[in-house]
Amino acid sequence: MPVNDRVKRCKTDGAAADLVRVEVLVPASGKQNVLDYAQRLRAEHRAGLEALIDRALERYGPKIEDNIDLSRLANVSARARVVGRALLERGDAAGFKLGRQMLDRAGYGSD
Repeated sequence: MPVNDRVKRCKTDGAAADLVRVEVLVPASGKQNVLDYAQRLRAEHRAGLEALIDRALERYGPKIEDNIDLSRLANVSARARVVGRALLERGDAAGFKLGRQMLDRAGYGSD
């Protein structure tokens, strides 16, 4: 697979599919602070998605797990996308709202 295709695939389907690249200029002494902050933001983002997925599975488990295997999905973003779309199709009004919220947070809101 060519490098360009691999990079494109990583940005759309990989673990960082719901993240954006940011470049900033900081003093050398502040580099570690920026890296730590970015790591904390990523962890909070993924924890928020996991919480939404857990809430969806708790409320709508049988409806959305009937024909999907979440253990086969590589990352939390992919799981959020699948669960969110399942909620849009099979959930009630609250499930639809939760599904939209999940897709928006995972970066798939404009699909």
